[in-house]
Amino acid sequence: MRIGELMTKSLETIEADDTLREAAERMRSYGIGALPVMDGDQLIGMLTDRDITVRATAAGKDPNRTPVREAMTHAVITCDADAPLSEAEHLMEEKAVRRLVVLDAYKKPVGIISLDDLATIPGEARHAGEVLRELNTPQ
Repeated sequence: MRIGELMTKSLETIEADDTLREAAERMRSYGIGALPVMDGDQLIGMLTDRDITVRATAAGKDPNRTPVREAMTHAVITCDADAPLSEAEHLMEEKAVRRLVVLDAYKKPVGIISLDDLATIPGEARHAGEVLRELNTPQ
């Protein structure tokens, strides 16, 4: 099975200059915990609900004024839609992340694949559990 067959295709993104409040509202509306961050048509980061909490709220930043770019994670781990699921598992384990932005042949974001997605596949749940165990093992 290919990553593109399993990924979440309804990709929600946020602009880097939007506020953290706008990002949090979008996450709430769509029931998601992460948004790829765009600067125009360029993928430049990833913002998670944890980023908002730890990097902004805990630091006393005003969510109504703080742009997403100030709290986002700059390093975005990506994978290709045509790659096998085993590549997603490997990247999640190696990079210690729970989700990957999926790119098309033109390197544009088209979806997200998460550890939860991998766990839904019969026969893959064990692999997803192994990846999760690696993510939670202190280095």
